[in-house]
Amino acid sequence: MGERSDRASLMTDPSARPLLVIIPTRSRPEAVDRVMNAWQDTGAFQVAEPLWVYDRDDPRAAEYLPKFDRWGGLLRCRSIPQWKPMVHKLDVAALDYARYFDHRHIGFAGDDHLPRSHGWAHDMVAALDFMGTGIVYPNDGYQGEKLATSWAMTADIVRALERMVPAPVEHLYCDNAVMDLGRALGALRYLPDVLVEHMHPVAGKAADDEQYDRVNSRGQYAKDRPAYKRWRADGGPERCAEIIKGVGVNG
Repeated sequence: MGERSDRASLMTDPSARPLLVIIPTRSRPEAVDRVMNAWQDTGAFQVAEPLWVYDRDDPRAAEYLPKFDRWGGLLRCRSIPQWKPMVHKLDVAALDYARYFDHRHIGFAGDDHLPRSHGWAHDMVAALDFMGTGIVYPNDGYQGEKLATSWAMTADIVRALERMVPAPVEHLYCDNAVMDLGRALGALRYLPDVLVEHMHPVAGKAADDEQYDRVNSRGQYAKDRPAYKRWRADGGPERCAEIIKGVGVNG
């Protein structure tokens, strides 16, 4: 199966649904059926399209392809040559699709986020359409309003910032940074009745594995915590908000 994400196809495919949800993954091919079944059960495919991003150097990369083929035109997949941090995957994929495709909104979910509320994708699209420019996030069944462990934003935000995650982090604190940006814009909305459950070990809903251990390691915190704190202390949310509103200098 060839990649479905070359720029020529992005610019010519007219079938875009309004919401693209980027799902980075590594060494969890079993997650594809689990997540896609949840999407199907909740009616998400009518308005949302998942984009799975995986690494070609993943030792289990070949196991993903039959899963993607099974779901056919309901999803897209994109591979990168070798492992990169999650935020890199999000930023690159989001910017390509915001620039070259017809999705109005770009979202993020982990391969451990399972939608539970029927019509969740419709609700997110409706909220974003009403806002015009903004960010929404669902209830994840654990953090709730406190933290956007998954989210969606209007594509104009991605185009203005030329990335999806505004802070220079690799993985941790990306959700905090997205919420900071939404607050600075005055355009952050929590959807308490929309449940996209985060099946995470911290919530007692999954077992630890190598991927969880890596991204929650002391080394990852040592990189991401100071980077996030500097960005926030230096006015990063406000500066990004000005760029999006067209009154700042995009540099």
